[in-house]
Amino acid sequence: MLFPTMTFALFFVVVLGVSWKLVDRPVQWKLFVLGASYVFYGWADWMFCFLLAGSTVGNWLVALAVDRAEGERARKAWMGLGVVLNLVLLGFFKYYGFFVDSVLGALEPLGLAPTALLVQIALPVGISFFTFCAISYLIDVYRDEQRPVTLLDFAVYLAFFPHLVAGPIVRVSEFEPQLRRRRNPNTIDATRAARLIVRGLFKKVVIANYLATAIVDPVFVAPGQHTNWELLVGAWAYAVQIYADFSGYTDIAIGIALLMGIKFPDNFDQPYSSRSIQEFWRRWHMTLSRWLRDYLYIPLGGNRGGPRAEYRNLFLTMLLGGLWHGASWNFVIWGAFHGCGLAVERWHAMREPKPAYVDLGAVGELPPEQRGAGDYRPHDETVVMQQPAVGRSRVAAASPSTRHGEQATVVERRPMNPWLARLWVFHFVVVGWIFFRAPDLGIAIDYFVSLVTNWGIGTLVTPTVLLAVVVGMVGQFVPRRLGDAAEYRVSKLPPMVLAVGVGLSLVVINLLGPQGVAPFIYFQF
Repeated sequence: MLFPTMTFALFFVVVLGVSWKLVDRPVQWKLFVLGASYVFYGWADWMFCFLLAGSTVGNWLVALAVDRAEGERARKAWMGLGVVLNLVLLGFFKYYGFFVDSVLGALEPLGLAPTALLVQIALPVGISFFTFCAISYLIDVYRDEQRPVTLLDFAVYLAFFPHLVAGPIVRVSEFEPQLRRRRNPNTIDATRAARLIVRGLFKKVVIANYLATAIVDPVFVAPGQHTNWELLVGAWAYAVQIYADFSGYTDIAIGIALLMGIKFPDNFDQPYSSRSIQEFWRRWHMTLSRWLRDYLYIPLGGNRGGPRAEYRNLFLTMLLGGLWHGASWNFVIWGAFHGCGLAVERWHAMREPKPAYVDLGAVGELPPEQRGAGDYRPHDETVVMQQPAVGRSRVAAASPSTRHGEQATVVERRPMNPWLARLWVFHFVVVGWIFFRAPDLGIAIDYFVSLVTNWGIGTLVTPTVLLAVVVGMVGQFVPRRLGDAAEYRVSKLPPMVLAVGVGLSLVVINLLGPQGVAPFIYFQF
């Protein structure tokens, strides 16, 4: 396992102090941070450090080859080779067992069971994240969107410990320029960093860990032994748990990096307040959504080629995104479920009335606020998943026989109530989370069957469980400006008062949380 909590706290205090001592010596700073990052990564298994180092050197060399190659074919060949090697590396460690189990399952009824295929392979922590970072660098160099960086800078980028094991997925263009700028400890937004770290710990320790032990783990181990009320609340609780766990880690990672003078992009934006599936994926794990858009959906063709091609590309993008999360049919189904949802949602948006600019002299183009979903098609590179407009709109529609100067027919569309839309999207996501969380497909099916057959109340749904779920959901709708305003006021407090406040917050979090801290959910990906 990675560092225990207290060990990591001591590790970070030392790293933070030394890193700021070296702020005026950039090469020494990079070497020190690189060494600290390898110590952090090697704490789980020092052998994995060789894998990370090999990936670093290999991808750096391939990127140089891409940049120096003569001709488009040579550049593309080098880029393709690098991407394939990364995917082979990821596939071997992450999907070998899944492939072997599937083959053996198919051959066993025939009396064939080549047990020689059974080899236990440990999954390196965070391999999906640093592999995706490496692929994005290769493709950006190929597209001339990124110049090759030095080996030391690339090594620090790929291994930087705050984002190494679970993201956010930061790009070289977002990270490397910060290495070239002098960082000033006096300009660090320590208040925001403290707020992010404390908030992340509260989400993880108090909300996520409590819900996991109180209801989520029991109902997903044996759903057939629980009532449908426990299963329903358990599914809601898991939705809150995975958000609190993963966004909590992201908050901590962003806060830690900020204290070291490095800014990371945001990764979550109140996703359960979304009013469409498309909007959900613009708010959930945003750096992964950007990655899937730029390096998978658009290369597949995006919305070029007509509606059917767009539906296919949306489906394939989410299917592969599901498989990225883990080597299991559950993740494949989860990705396909969201891919179908996005395609159907897009199909429905395209069927809605579109504006007809009948008499531009008399009617004119509808202002942007009166355009409904499907009224226009944004450029591929702008979005992957477009958000349908939710507010009421008036769309001018005319028959093909309408002539200049005639009165256009005005059609009133009454879209779904915003709160009903949020309720629908949330429960769509919750259904997907059941496949995501269940240990295997059989238990997922048992969960759905028990949800509609095992009528009763049960004992797991306590007032405290309901309170934790409500607290996790209320946070989805608190205006961000309130937190920013509170942060500004706190920043005006004397440093000693701020330090005492942070210390007390940590004590309260420790008292409220259950015994022990479970690993972050996304460490397994």
